[in-house]
Amino acid sequence: MKTSVAIYPGSFDPVTNGHLDLIMRGEKMFDHLIVAVLKNVEKEPLFSVPERVEMLREVTKQWPGVEVDVFQGLLVDYARKRGAAVILRGIRAISDYEYELQMALMNRKLEPRLETVFMLPGESYSYLSAKLVREIAQLGGPLTSLVPPIVEERLRTKMA
Repeated sequence: MKTSVAIYPGSFDPVTNGHLDLIMRGEKMFDHLIVAVLKNVEKEPLFSVPERVEMLREVTKQWPGVEVDVFQGLLVDYARKRGAAVILRGIRAISDYEYELQMALMNRKLEPRLETVFMLPGESYSYLSAKLVREIAQLGGPLTSLVPPIVEERLRTKMA
C-alpha cells in the first residue's frame, strides 16, 4: 500500500476555522499532511512566520498525521524534497478556482507526478478568509466562530 504525503500550502495569516476544516478532512484522506507556511518576503504579514507556525502547531496537535513546516521558493521543489505527491488546496468560489487552476496546471508542468486536490470548505466556512478575519479584528468585531480561541487571543493582543 502506498503512503500518501500531501502538502497544504498557504500563508495562514492567521489560521482560520476554514483552514482547520480542510486540515481535519485532509488528515483523514492522507497518511501524512504537511501544513506548509509560505515564507514570502514580498508580503507584509500581520503575524511573523514563527508566530503562524506556533499557532498552527497548537491548533493541529490533536492530529498525529499533521506536521507544520515552513517553505519558500517553488512549491514543486518543496514537494519533491518532502516526497509529497499531492497538493491540497481549498476553493471557496469561482474566483478561487480560476487562480488555483492556473497554479495547478503550472505545478503539473513543472512536476508531472504532482497532483492537486481541490476541496470545498464546509458551508459554514465558504465565505471565510484570513483577510476578512484580519479586517474584522482591526475593527473590533466578533471572531469567535471564525478562528480558534488561541488565534482570537493573539489577534486581540496584536490589534491592541
